[in-house]
Amino acid sequence: MKPLEDYLIVDFSQFLSGPSASLRLADLGARVIKIEKPGTGDICRTLYTSDLIMNGESSIFHTINRNKESFAADFKDAADLKIIMKLLAKADVVMHNFRPDVMKRIGLSYEDVKAINPKVVYAEISGYGNHPDLKDKPGQDLLLQSMTALTWLTGNQNDGPVAMGLSIVDMLAGAHLAQGILAALYRKTVNNSGALVQVSMLESAIDFQFETITTFFNDGGELPVRTKSNNAHAYLGAPYGIYKTNDGFLALAMGSIPVLAQLLKCDALLQFPENKFGLRDKIKKVLATHLKTQSTDYWLAILEPADIWCAKVLNYQELFEEEGFKILDFVQKVTMGDGYSYETTRCPIKIDGEIFKSSKGSPKLGEHNEKILKELM
Repeated sequence: MKPLEDYLIVDFSQFLSGPSASLRLADLGARVIKIEKPGTGDICRTLYTSDLIMNGESSIFHTINRNKESFAADFKDAADLKIIMKLLAKADVVMHNFRPDVMKRIGLSYEDVKAINPKVVYAEISGYGNHPDLKDKPGQDLLLQSMTALTWLTGNQNDGPVAMGLSIVDMLAGAHLAQGILAALYRKTVNNSGALVQVSMLESAIDFQFETITTFFNDGGELPVRTKSNNAHAYLGAPYGIYKTNDGFLALAMGSIPVLAQLLKCDALLQFPENKFGLRDKIKKVLATHLKTQSTDYWLAILEPADIWCAKVLNYQELFEEEGFKILDFVQKVTMGDGYSYETTRCPIKIDGEIFKSSKGSPKLGEHNEKILKELM
């Protein structure tokens, strides 16, 4: 039995942040009913991240909405709204990621839902919380990365701001919402009370940088400075970075420069007896030149036995051929109600050694209307 079995989650969220949270809860056993607009549904159904269309819809929709049910309902229709309210009265969790006041306007705010379901856990993600100057701006991942200085930590010193290659703020906010929901559900079992759980993408993006922000506050307000080349962390010295070899790339984490000089037989490194932070650009320049002279495997054969933290830099094709990845059993095949199947990742959480998988794919728009209506009548 999965930990959240018998919990009902009614999810109004769209795009990535909210659905990623409900996906994780579904993986842990909760029943998730996704409320969607008739005709179009979640905008993510047609928000293509590439040219890949899977069974008529975007790959990202299938990725984050597997293992859920879809109920199509029009908020502006009184009859549909009445049905939604019946569903909410039964829910353990109600969640959304609309802009502030949207749910209030349609009569589905926390206070509205609490009136019919006093012990509900009501969870919401917004772009900027109730920030008076920002709350009506679009809560989009790239915008949040840019507005929270996250783009000054990736890339090299002269690259200008560089965005991360994932919708990282969406996923962080979703993870934080799932954490808040789980904490509220635990409290509910202890004292039988509901809760309002609120997360903003703005705060999630800032929290993500707690290490660098704390350094900034306690280092005289000095801005983080990326290295001129091979940067991987603005606040760590050499050798920390990714280096080209003669057949690929090698990642080097923290390590003693004098030790590396001996192991790599790099005389040019001997001029740096200590890991001086101010010398990191010069050290990395020497390392970058030297490491190009041999293959990645050649260097790994020297560094790994000496307990130097290093790794080959893999692409997807190489990663999925690795025996270590295959042992994880991280890929699962899921099947939609119409028989369409696709491969995707599984839940990363294990409890008591158990891997949580589900063969249930993403829902077609309104696929479960008839089933849910029968339950409510």
